[in-house]
Amino acid sequence: MSIWQHIANHISAETGTDFCPGEPHSLGGGCINTAVQLSDQDQCWFVKLNQAARLSMFEAEALGLRDLAGANAIRVPLPLCTGTAQGQSYIVMEYISLGAGSRSAAARAGEQLAQQHRQQAEAFGWQCDNTIGSTRQPNHWCPDWITFWREQRLGFQLAEAAGNGLGNHLQQLGEKLLQACPALLDHQPQPSLLHGDLWGGNLGYDEQGQPVIYDPATYYGDREAEIAMTELFGGFGADFYAAYNNAWPLDAGYATRKTLYNLYHILNHANMFGGGYVGQAQRMMEQLLGELRL
Repeated sequence: MSIWQHIANHISAETGTDFCPGEPHSLGGGCINTAVQLSDQDQCWFVKLNQAARLSMFEAEALGLRDLAGANAIRVPLPLCTGTAQGQSYIVMEYISLGAGSRSAAARAGEQLAQQHRQQAEAFGWQCDNTIGSTRQPNHWCPDWITFWREQRLGFQLAEAAGNGLGNHLQQLGEKLLQACPALLDHQPQPSLLHGDLWGGNLGYDEQGQPVIYDPATYYGDREAEIAMTELFGGFGADFYAAYNNAWPLDAGYATRKTLYNLYHILNHANMFGGGYVGQAQRMMEQLLGELRL
């Protein structure tokens, strides 16, 4: 039995409706997984594939999508099932046809993201570890945000960088920065439900102009960490930020914390890709330490 027949059978079992797809249609856009569209005359599904050993990554993604959907805020593709076949793991989810965005659609995205962030927990973390890109992302529950960010975000990435041989200078700066976290994280955030990997490539708009987010790295954290990432690579626009801040303004001091939050993603890129990201991470740490004169 081919992997496609196995997946079709799984879809049929989950939906209670026979699913007899034609040839899979390859979809671009991802650098970690293979993505395809599977469809017959009545149903259409989005399928991602990876090595069988990465099944837990897809299981965590499905849990994250369900949590985000439960916030009843910004739309996400609903997951159907996960599994393994022919040495590969897979996740099947709702296929959403994407169209063009607009200024009003971007404003809706900002408003709905603020609504999602009002879904909160009693501590920082999540129900299980997941992945950020291809890197493991620890999510052990922690009542203190500074401890969580220092140990499970920056500290974890710095340990990964040391294991990857990414330079003594990076580690020296990192040690100083970890000690400075209490001075830099000088506010009291609430544990908000975050997408966790919200860059421009993970936001789209359906054919009715409704915002859609996908490929999450979900956890409960400071909502500013989410907004910071939207600014890291651009693509969200002034209407998005105006609508978000109208719905829930950011706290004073965000501009400094933004650099600290985006450092996590740059360190992750350094660990995955190396190159100029190592130098960028060092410059960001020097900037933050310079603001504290350390």
